Amino acid sequence: MRYLLMVFCLLLGPLSSATAQLSVGIGLPGVSIGINMPIYPQLVRVPGYPVYYAPQLASNFFFYDGMYWVYQRDNWYASSWYNGPWGLVNPNLVPLYVLRIPVRYYRNPPVYFGGWRADAPPRWGEHWGNDWQRQRDGWDRWNRRAAPAPAPLPSYQRRYSGERYPDAPQQHSIQGQNYRYQPRDAVVRQHYQEQGLQSAPAPVQRAAQGSPVAPRAQPPQQRRGEEGQRAAPPQPAAREREPAAQEQRQRPQQGQGPRKDREKDEDRSHERTNERKK
Repeated sequence: MRYLLMVFCLLLGPLSSATAQLSVGIGLPGVSIGINMPIYPQLVRVPGYPVYYAPQLASNFFFYDGMYWVYQRDNWYASSWYNGPWGLVNPNLVPLYVLRIPVRYYRNPPVYFGGWRADAPPRWGEHWGNDWQRQRDGWDRWNRRAAPAPAPLPSYQRRYSGERYPDAPQQHSIQGQNYRYQPRDAVVRQHYQEQGLQSAPAPVQRAAQGSPVAPRAQPPQQRRGEEGQRAAPPQPAAREREPAAQEQRQRPQQGQGPRKDREKDEDRSHERTNERKK
């Protein structure tokens, strides 16, 4: 019985180990990689690359396209915050400009980096094999003069260190409020979408009740009334009509004046002729 129990334990041990490796291999966050940074690290631009590295850290710590990248224990890990949690990255999905970082900027290079050129990227094809080289063919050939601009550093994270360092749900909320950069790399964009960090398109302006604002259509009757008003000839103003009426009223008065004068003259001439007869 004891012999059977020992055999069962030996068989169960490798199975549990393989299960643990599988859970890490699918990129679950929260992997411990042996790096603990109490404060935000100093990051310096790699000349000619859209990448930053941490010269004061004894680790292969980089920043590219809005995320932190660490090469540790022969694996690549990524995080949107400088002290994790970290997620394992498949070698076939590591961004090209991360693979192209020259050897001299690895502050804790592995042993097999020895003998490689310091100003050239690591020989990943030799390390990961021919299958990887076929899938990532051309990763080490690019126009060095056409390198994209680096992503802005998330300097707001300096305010969160030690006990103030947020957990994963708080990190997503804080980053969404303080970091508006949208990544270019497909792997990083996918990570942002999964974490809910990629900003949505600008919403349509809405009314108080939440419905889209649209121009109000005028009723047909009102439109017809407006067309009738536009077709009618303009009416003269009241002030303009008053002088014309005054002129009409003054004209007959001006015509009556000469008639009265002539009548008076005729009366006087009759009186004179009568006096002479007498």
